[in-house]
Amino acid sequence: MTKTKKEKVSADGEEAAAADGNEKSYHELIANVNPIAQPLASKKLSKKLYKCVKKAAKVKNIRRGVKEVQKFINKGEKGIVVLAGDTLPIDVYCHLPVMCEDRNLPYAYIPSKGDLGSSAGSKRPTCVILIKPHQDYQDAYDECVEEVSSLPKPL
Repeated sequence: MTKTKKEKVSADGEEAAAADGNEKSYHELIANVNPIAQPLASKKLSKKLYKCVKKAAKVKNIRRGVKEVQKFINKGEKGIVVLAGDTLPIDVYCHLPVMCEDRNLPYAYIPSKGDLGSSAGSKRPTCVILIKPHQDYQDAYDECVEEVSSLPKPL
């Protein structure tokens, strides 16, 4: 048996494949969002939050997962809580928005847990992330805090 070389696909071919296959639009993702996902971030704010998560993950300044985020919220850690709107069952994380409101932490839902996980540098989907402030991305963080805080809170 001999080894066969795989052909290299050009960068244009990869981008075309990504655009064809698994990339979903914002409106398609919103169709799968839970009924409790309020306040839901707009398309523009979602992109800003993904970028902020990516920058925070680079300097290892995030808390990922329900258990870890809940523990550090209880300890009094400050930051932005980003929740995925398509997590099922909702009982897994429905207590976190109440905890955030009690401690005056800004929080917002985004439509996709897969996108949230990948922006944090993980191959696994993630349903909750706490972004902590840091000097390296302070401008992006402040902008996100301002916009997330201005979102209308659910009744």
